[in-house]
Amino acid sequence: MSYRIGIDVGGTFTDFLLIGEGRRLVHKTSSTPDDPSRGLVVGLEEIAAQLGLELRAFVARLELIVHGTTVTTNAVLTHRGARTGLLVTEGFRDVLALRDGTREEPYDNRLAPPTPLVPRYRRLPVGGRIDYKGDEVEPLREQDVRDAAAALAADEVEAIAICFMHSPANAEHERRARDLVAELLPDAYVTASSDLLPQVRYHDRMSTTVLNAYAGPIISRYLAALTERLEGLAFDGTLLIMQSNGGVATPAEISERAALSLLSGPASGPTAGLWQLAPHGLDECITVDMGGTSFDAALVKDGAPLLMVDGVVDRWRLALPTIDIHTIGAGGGSIAWLDEGGLLHVGPQSAGAQPGPASYGRGGALPTVTDADLVLGYLGEESFRHGGMALDLGAARTAFGPLAQALGLTVEQAAAGVYDLVNVTMATGVRDISIRRGLDPRDFPLVVAGGAGPLHAAAIARELDIPALLVPRESSIFCAAGMLMSDFKHDDVRAYKTPLATADPQRLTALLDQLIAAGRETLAREGVPPDRVELQAALDLRYVGQWHELTVPIALPFDAAAAAAGFHVEHDRLFGHSSPEGAVELLAVRLGVVGRTEKPDPTAEVELGEGPALVGTRPVWSPSARTLVETPVYDGEALASGTTIAGPAIVELPNTTIVVPDGFTLGVDAYRALVVYAGERGAAFAGGLAGLGTEVAR
Repeated sequence: MSYRIGIDVGGTFTDFLLIGEGRRLVHKTSSTPDDPSRGLVVGLEEIAAQLGLELRAFVARLELIVHGTTVTTNAVLTHRGARTGLLVTEGFRDVLALRDGTREEPYDNRLAPPTPLVPRYRRLPVGGRIDYKGDEVEPLREQDVRDAAAALAADEVEAIAICFMHSPANAEHERRARDLVAELLPDAYVTASSDLLPQVRYHDRMSTTVLNAYAGPIISRYLAALTERLEGLAFDGTLLIMQSNGGVATPAEISERAALSLLSGPASGPTAGLWQLAPHGLDECITVDMGGTSFDAALVKDGAPLLMVDGVVDRWRLALPTIDIHTIGAGGGSIAWLDEGGLLHVGPQSAGAQPGPASYGRGGALPTVTDADLVLGYLGEESFRHGGMALDLGAARTAFGPLAQALGLTVEQAAAGVYDLVNVTMATGVRDISIRRGLDPRDFPLVVAGGAGPLHAAAIARELDIPALLVPRESSIFCAAGMLMSDFKHDDVRAYKTPLATADPQRLTALLDQLIAAGRETLAREGVPPDRVELQAALDLRYVGQWHELTVPIALPFDAAAAAAGFHVEHDRLFGHSSPEGAVELLAVRLGVVGRTEKPDPTAEVELGEGPALVGTRPVWSPSARTLVETPVYDGEALASGTTIAGPAIVELPNTTIVVPDGFTLGVDAYRALVVYAGERGAAFAGGLAGLGTEVAR
């Protein structure tokens, strides 16, 4: 018998979902930011103890570990990445600092550009030039490469990025420089942009290449140490790492292409949302995940999460395909504070795992969202009992005292202000992820995740007029669950700039064949059988004269007229207009290769709740009455499929708590997921989930 486990290392908690031998075990433990693998192993020890096994015996029975990590993200955010050098085309030494010449905030004249990850003295020019057509204008000056390598070696660099002008049209110079550097500095981590991202836009390509080099040695060392540590515990299974594009890859692939893991943490959320909705025949939703540090929102449309190729990490462009996730600093540990004008703010500063919110009793003294939830009665002092922690209401009230006094409010009113403000902030994030894509958030159910998500989700739904939300049983470890549902996925791109109408079908087919062969080879190295491989082709298209392009999926074999028609439709959906008579320009050919993995059955038989669900009452803040009102509290584990509860009510699960406000109803679907809905549209959605309708007696 064996187990499969998903592990998501967050800023505050490390989450686990164990599946196997007829059980699904949810577990959380505190993260250890100084060494994330330490918290990971502590969590494995705690799970082994719950199963009555020694750690080595338990780890030996793990056939699969899927791991999402923030190691590379934290390295960039804290500027603690590798000591990096950059080789550029002569005359373009300052592109990294100048960026693309646009302002992030057009009306903020005081916004300073970010400090480059590679200082100017380690950005070294190399003679030689390729033009935009791919023709050699000037031969590569190899001595410049040798001199640069010597200078960087003397400066003890760990990583070197190489990014030359027009290498997507002809990568010969860049690859020769790469080979020379690898020969002269065999211990350096070398990234050539033509290997990582052979597409146009020099700054985006350079920024992404630098990010890869900057994070490469960090993730390589982490994965090597983690692999060694697991092997020392008798692990003989498969270790996979979550990528930013929503797929998984082997440690060897991630070590080579480190930038693929820069947004690894929340990338599996949309996959988990799809898996939860699949039994009900639904393939569209908005996923929201509120943890201890941040709030993530993503949109799933037509059975797939939306992707972007203009992501940003610490204000640096990441042009690799990533899940389009809107992240804001709004979590349970987000700190409430007043600015100089007395205006209330929540976050982005967080109390983190240590010391955590004041109510954790670990030394925190500042008021946080979790403390507000406790003061308002949404959380009880025993709500975290399954995590081995009792919350301290007195400490939470003490933390809110100075804030309440400064605002001239009671402690409860100040906490309610924090609760309302963070809800509006998160609703804005959900609105942004949908409306800027030309989509109406009211057309999508919310799939709610994170330990703090269900406490706030109904308020977000009310703010946006979203009719229904689904809270999975694994809500608190949602991304860890999604990792076990994820497929292998790799994306590649080739530049091809030409009018679409006159694109050479033979050249385009040759590019696609090249991408397909490379993708199949990568999946074969990862052990994916050929019959589990799927291909997803797309083109980057724009109207002639436009600055930005759209990525439009295409069917194979290539059909120029069908591709143009798809572009017109997508342009109209996003921007409200199209120009079918206008000339369309092709910029790049893209291919995603997917290796389908075995997944747990979402319709597998689950234990039904039984016994008394009502466990008592407690004072809970009523938004309408603006005071604490005695409110029923239910044990979510005791709720059987088909039961419904009318709000206001509190439903407590081992790892999260659901707030059901007045005007909302909570129902338990056929698979014991929890549905919270309001109004006729919400009732219609909930009615599509089998078995709802049995009321719970008060």
